[in-house]
Amino acid sequence: MLAHKQASGRSLRGETRCSRRNVAFRPAHGLKAQRDQRPLDQQRREDSAEGPSSSGSASERHGWWQRLGAAGCATAAAAALTLGGLLAPEGLGGPGAGPLGGPQAAQAVTAEQLLFLEAWRAVDRAYVDKGFNGQPWFRVREAYLKKEPMEDREQTYAAIRKLLASLDDPFTRFLEPARLARLKGDTEKSEVTGIGVEVSLVEEAGGPGRSLLKVVAPSEGGPSERAGVRPGDVISAVDGKPTRGISLYEASDLLQGPAGSSLTLTLQTPQGQDGKLGAPREVQLVREKVVFKPVSYATCSGVSPTTGVRNGGSGKVEYIRVTTFNSSTVDGVVAAMREGKAAGVDGLILDMRNNGGGSFPAGVQVAKLLLPGGDIVLVADSNGVRDIYSADKALSLDTTTPLSVWVNRGTGSASEVLAGALKDNGRGTIVGETTFGKGLIQTVVNLSDGSGLAVTVAKYQTPSGLDINKIGITPDIRVSPEALAVGGEAVCRQLAEPAAPRIFG
Repeated sequence: MLAHKQASGRSLRGETRCSRRNVAFRPAHGLKAQRDQRPLDQQRREDSAEGPSSSGSASERHGWWQRLGAAGCATAAAAALTLGGLLAPEGLGGPGAGPLGGPQAAQAVTAEQLLFLEAWRAVDRAYVDKGFNGQPWFRVREAYLKKEPMEDREQTYAAIRKLLASLDDPFTRFLEPARLARLKGDTEKSEVTGIGVEVSLVEEAGGPGRSLLKVVAPSEGGPSERAGVRPGDVISAVDGKPTRGISLYEASDLLQGPAGSSLTLTLQTPQGQDGKLGAPREVQLVREKVVFKPVSYATCSGVSPTTGVRNGGSGKVEYIRVTTFNSSTVDGVVAAMREGKAAGVDGLILDMRNNGGGSFPAGVQVAKLLLPGGDIVLVADSNGVRDIYSADKALSLDTTTPLSVWVNRGTGSASEVLAGALKDNGRGTIVGETTFGKGLIQTVVNLSDGSGLAVTVAKYQTPSGLDINKIGITPDIRVSPEALAVGGEAVCRQLAEPAAPRIFG
């Protein structure tokens, strides 16, 4: 269980039913007779009255993002809407207007428009920015229903994507049914169907649009390793499609696929100290199920004093690499820490480079293993800090062994939460480069056709109150991304060298 307290002192447990005033369960034809004689502004207010929205009070909105999985209320609410107030003839006083400016007849909402309204409603209720990127959200809804084609499912999906893009938030995104199903499975399963390679984005001069897709490490025994793919290789194309400037989500779509399917990677290896890319080479691979472990670890002996490991010790450190946070991560970290304790190590290394996050609760649980007390993370929505997750001394496993936390620009989300908690509480020395800066929390909202939305609902803050979004966690010891080895065997060799880098404070 998470040790969890609320800054406001109010319960976040949501009701399991729709609002008592939910008009969604009344026949649409009955609504028309009652609503058509009312001013348009009042109709708009009633359209949004079935639940907390951007125009509702703070108490109505409070906690809504935690219970958005129940899409039934949003679906039923959308089903009650008519387009009388949304698709009226031009101007309120047009030939089709009623005596009070409302339309004389309402048009039925199509199934495709209903799906769009579900998506609009989810953002209206949950999105962290109640200014919606400077947009009048109700007018946006009207404009889309009037102007965007929604004759079939693909057109509706396109309209939803366009709606979400208007928020200028890359983490609030549409999930087709297949991608939603995969997303739900990826956070829990211990295998993936693909080519067995861990990748990250490295920026060239010119900004994110010039980012390169770089291999961090191929999975041991996987298709990539067998084909000679090496750490540091740049994947410049997949099946002929250039990868420069793509997102990690797009890269995942390109690299993963059905078992037995093939793909061709175009690889370039950096040459010399300037890192200039060598000539491209092509490697053909066949996707297969690759079992991966989110945690790997090794006990390093004979560690050089130049690392800063405490004097008079045995010269041993426990190296723990965490590549993602999922249901297996906590058990893996516990096993690693116990191995280190049995070996009598003088220091711990927690390597979270290129760990993009994953399960937020798992990140909090790992923090509890290392902290004797204090706050771990603050969660803030549009109304300020709502939740505080704190350490639990009863769950701690090692709160005193010197700790070195390795991060880079690929360290994001739950990994940044953990790094920020360890830094602010003085528990670890942060080593590497400034982290990615993804301090946003998403919730997944299921839509009625099996698709869904990932909606940004809140922000992380470190215990000191630092908003890390687009800022990241600043290291205590700056080390070039290429200066530290990756993997237990390579790290142990590097730390035994007389000129090993300093990694402990």
